Amino acid sequence: MTLKTIGFIAICLVMMACTESKPTGVFAPGVDPAAASVDGMIVGHRLMAAGEYELALGAFQRAAAETGLTGETLSAIGTANLKLDRLHQAETTLRRATDLEPTWPEIWNNLGVVLMERGKTAEASQVFRKAFALDNGQSDSIRENLRLALEKLNEPVYDMATDNNYKLVRRADSDYLIEQFP
Repeated sequence: MTLKTIGFIAICLVMMACTESKPTGVFAPGVDPAAASVDGMIVGHRLMAAGEYELALGAFQRAAAETGLTGETLSAIGTANLKLDRLHQAETTLRRATDLEPTWPEIWNNLGVVLMERGKTAEASQVFRKAFALDNGQSDSIRENLRLALEKLNEPVYDMATDNNYKLVRRADSDYLIEQFP
């Protein structure tokens, strides 16, 4: 063999070694199509807990595409829309969820929160009453939401200073409370 041939073979071996090495460091891992997927509802609830409501909405919508529009997926989508201040969409979605799951107090509670946010206090108090009855009075957050709705319902004079003293507080995965702050 000549020196040129040996040099050519050496260069080819070095190039082959470079192409076979796997990238490390800053490169993203590849996708394993054979791997099991993570439940979109779990991902969505984790994103909601992290405050990533837009991403959570997408995860809930993907879960709905896989499992169908169940009461659970509609409730989750409605709750994400609530956190994104898309109140009309949240109300529509939560109403559909109550049609599918009429005995879930959490869905009724979240619908009541949306109605309160939209200024529909009388209807919200009725919805909170239904949630309270379905829950047998066990949930403190539903009880407190009902109390606040009734208090606001009995307050006929609109006072801008006291109207803004409420905020939405998350209690559990899909349970929200309207809380008064100073």
